[in-house]
Amino acid sequence: MPRPTPLRRPVLIAGLVAILLSGCAAVPQVRPQVQATSAASVGLGGGAPLAPAGDWWHGFGDPQLDRIMAEALAGNPSLDAAMARLARAQAGIAANKAGLLPQVGVDASAIRQRLSEKYIIPPPYGGSNRWIGDAQAKLDWSLDLAGRQKALVAQAGASADAAALDLEAARVTLSGAVAQTYVDLARATEQARIARRFVASREEQLKLAGTRKRTDLGSDFDLRAAETLLAEARQAEIRAEGARQLMVHALAALAGRGADYHATIADPTIRLDAALPVPDALPADLLGRRPDILAARARIEVAEAGRKVARADFYPDIDLKGFIGLQAIGLGALFTGGAATYGAGPALHLPIFEGGRLKANYKGAVAGIDEAVASYNGAVIGAVRETADALSAIATNAADAAEQHKVVAGLTETVRLDEVRLRTGLGARLDVLDAGDRLLAANQREVDLAADGAAARIRLLVALGGSFDPHTRQNLASAAGADTAGR
Repeated sequence: MPRPTPLRRPVLIAGLVAILLSGCAAVPQVRPQVQATSAASVGLGGGAPLAPAGDWWHGFGDPQLDRIMAEALAGNPSLDAAMARLARAQAGIAANKAGLLPQVGVDASAIRQRLSEKYIIPPPYGGSNRWIGDAQAKLDWSLDLAGRQKALVAQAGASADAAALDLEAARVTLSGAVAQTYVDLARATEQARIARRFVASREEQLKLAGTRKRTDLGSDFDLRAAETLLAEARQAEIRAEGARQLMVHALAALAGRGADYHATIADPTIRLDAALPVPDALPADLLGRRPDILAARARIEVAEAGRKVARADFYPDIDLKGFIGLQAIGLGALFTGGAATYGAGPALHLPIFEGGRLKANYKGAVAGIDEAVASYNGAVIGAVRETADALSAIATNAADAAEQHKVVAGLTETVRLDEVRLRTGLGARLDVLDAGDRLLAANQREVDLAADGAAARIRLLVALGGSFDPHTRQNLASAAGADTAGR
């Protein structure tokens, strides 16, 4: 049979490639079904874009809050866990990039073996016990013709982006939790102060009731009622102080500290009515401001890269392999000139029949895209609701607080007039105390409304992405990675 001429060899190679490709399993015609939610479909686009909020908690004007926030952002265990996940994802990038490079290794062995006299080695070596020496340097380089390894690198990069954004989302959530807990500490502290004033008022009322009873101007019923009111006031003081202690414990936990941290927390000096950088409508750029939404978007990219990996599995995979080394029967002959061995050539893997495994993997990868898109849509809808709820809460609280301010002003005037009547002999001390109690109750409600308003503004800032700056996203993974390395 005549040997093929050099001109016919390219034709033969092209034909061989065509045969190999035609022999591959067919990629299923399956496409993602879930569509990503757009900003317009959830009512965004009318509000003006917002500047990043920065360290928004400074607006409360409390140095102690600033200190606790800094310590929490530096030592909270949940952030440490998020940083560890980011470091692991970044290691995945390096591991997958290594798959694009030649892999070189050295194998060496010295084995005592009886050689078969009926195999490829004739006597006198065949049928005897000999040392077999083998030392080889090997090279394996995947050409990645189908782009599988490149898709794995892209998938790892998107996973690292998602992990970096998860870290930013954890920081936003933590800063909101610290600020809200601190507001609750301020609420409990002020409520405890008011409760102590209530106790003092009720103690004076009890004394008056006892005096009236002894002078036959009052009854046992009045005395027992005064005792009950005093007990209720003391209960309220105990509950307020207990709530304060719980908030102190919560702040210590958020800062990643133990029981010794409690002594470092003094009464807050926070301004609950502080003006924070919040909008009055849904911002147009909400979807780009929240790191959790951007992380969900990155996970869509992870899933899309996974589909490319699954698709590449349907195509031939060619590796270049080579080796050079020494082989000898008898260790003394291993380093002689005739012991050299070497070889090189391509290695082909061609998927033809895999029992449906490749098709199932591909369909699963496509379903993974749908799952990631659905999760993204859920994050978008949740973000819109959180923002809208916070805006509504702020508006409702402002109206409620305005009316409560009128109530406090009216009761303050009532107390003043009762005191005037008492000084002129036209009123009774008990009337002044009763009016004072109503004023204290109104003050309690006013404190609650002020704290609720501050909490609503904090929730809105968190819903808007907090201090996260979306313009830094391009360098987010590398910057967070440097932070992780430093820790």
